Amino acid sequence: MASTQPGSGVSTSTVIIATVGTVTAAALAYAVYFDYRRRSDPAFRRNLKRQQKHISRAAKEEAAVAEKTQKERIRAIVDEANDEGFPKDPEKTEEYFMTEVARGEQMCQDGSDPIDAALCFYKALKVYPQPRELINIYDKTVPKPILDILAEMIAVDSSISVTGSAGSDAGSATVE
Repeated sequence: MASTQPGSGVSTSTVIIATVGTVTAAALAYAVYFDYRRRSDPAFRRNLKRQQKHISRAAKEEAAVAEKTQKERIRAIVDEANDEGFPKDPEKTEEYFMTEVARGEQMCQDGSDPIDAALCFYKALKVYPQPRELINIYDKTVPKPILDILAEMIAVDSSISVTGSAGSDAGSATVE
């Protein structure tokens, strides 16, 4: 007859321990083999260097494409904002300015898209009567990555005068 007693086989923990030990030994053996080849085989070293250069070149190209895409997006956003127009009435201008600055600050704090946050500060700058003074305030309060995007937006829009105005600044200043 068939035996009805359990436990005549190998326990689960023994199988798990053996499997983990085998995988660890295989990984260690591969690491030793890879190190040996890296140290002793000149063709293998050349291939590794070639792969490293290829990866580095691809990363540089990807960064360049991302930068170009960001600049195109900034230009499109600035053009769109200028096409929408800005309020001319002093009361509406003040309300618009306060709203955009508050939105920009909120976006900086909650980690929203930096370009959108910079756009809010850009819109506030467009309606502010003395842009150079506001830029000085932004320098002290706005995070650097967003300030850099804002500087690109200002560079795209030639209608914003960032030079010193008569009587307010002794010289002229430019945004980098």
